[in-house]
Amino acid sequence: MRGERSVFDTDSSLEELRRLAETAGLEVVGQDRQNVEQVQPATYMGSGKVAEVRERCSELGAEVVIFDDELSPAQLRTLERELGLSILDRTALILDIFALHARTREGALQVALAQYAYRMPRLTRQWTHLSRQAVGGVGLRGPGETQLESDRREIGRRMAQLRRELEQVRQLRGQRRRQRRRQGLPTVAIVGYTNAGKSTLLNRLTDAGVLVQDQLFATLDPTTRRLDLPGGKQVLFTDTVGFIQKLPTQLVAAFRATLEEVLEADVLVHVIDISDPLVLDKDSAVLQVLREIGADAKPMILAMNKIDLVDPEALAARESTRFLQREGPVSRLSDEYERVVLLSAEQGVGIEDLLAEIEAVLAENMLPFDVVLPYSAGDILSSWRERGVVDSVEYGPDGVHVVGRLPRWAAGILDGVLE
Repeated sequence: MRGERSVFDTDSSLEELRRLAETAGLEVVGQDRQNVEQVQPATYMGSGKVAEVRERCSELGAEVVIFDDELSPAQLRTLERELGLSILDRTALILDIFALHARTREGALQVALAQYAYRMPRLTRQWTHLSRQAVGGVGLRGPGETQLESDRREIGRRMAQLRRELEQVRQLRGQRRRQRRRQGLPTVAIVGYTNAGKSTLLNRLTDAGVLVQDQLFATLDPTTRRLDLPGGKQVLFTDTVGFIQKLPTQLVAAFRATLEEVLEADVLVHVIDISDPLVLDKDSAVLQVLREIGADAKPMILAMNKIDLVDPEALAARESTRFLQREGPVSRLSDEYERVVLLSAEQGVGIEDLLAEIEAVLAENMLPFDVVLPYSAGDILSSWRERGVVDSVEYGPDGVHVVGRLPRWAAGILDGVLE
């Protein structure tokens, strides 16, 4: 059954669910579907389908059943009872994968908070057997209810502690971003659907040594590296966690500190796997997440990655015009995006074009200035030349008259002069 937030058709969504399960270390032995107008409140699917799934699981020897949508606590309880198996929904599966791939303390904190937020309303299913023993009364609570409330209080306490620690992380990230701003370094955030080639691109650009695997969410913790553009100016590149359709809301909330790297970036490089048959759907899913976090209006470059898998000859001959005129997803995406770059991050082809495009986008977002600098401010003029464009310099009795442009993020070097 297809969820409301799905941008994929049923077959494609199930295929992605299969890859998620394999990434989590599970062996997929079968799959099934049901076409219905609406889900059943108690069992998600119809009673006849429940019986059919139970029989098929018995035949296949399945131990876990995974649903491609988020199930309610009541649905989880009922399905576990009816099927007699462990039940996971898409959200729980993604959270497990994130927990598996969190390699820093920040990542572990974010995943833990998301998991607790998911588990809190589902605690009741763990204590059904105890609540049946409860003998209630005014002012009295049975053992099951007491245990349940105790667990809820404990999880609430842990979530509060995690939020405090993550707020410290968020403030620290903010301090680092402000330090980078004072240094006049623009930031380029690499975004895209999971497994589109973002980490491969960052490694190719900066030799960052980011883990690259053919898995979903192989990279969870953001990595930032410095790089010189062709014109000599330095920028910071940040690789971000991969997006996915129906991204759990718990993750969006918990990964606020990480997603702020996207919000604060000056340019977004949206990496897509142009060889993927679902590239249009995945492009839509990424844009949907960017809208949800308020980053969809940022300057964006579409990097069509893995074009060597689509048209090796066009890549080798650098025939970008011919490639972009191909019918289907390529031409459609090239029409929708103002800035498009063709590349193969794996082969290192097209990197120069991407850097040149980034440099052009940064130049477009510069502010004009016409100021007189004191002769003692030679360091400011040097910084201006490094980070912006100096159109003219005239030396006069009152100082150095400079006309030029500075990026918004570097305008702070003139704070003392403009006061």
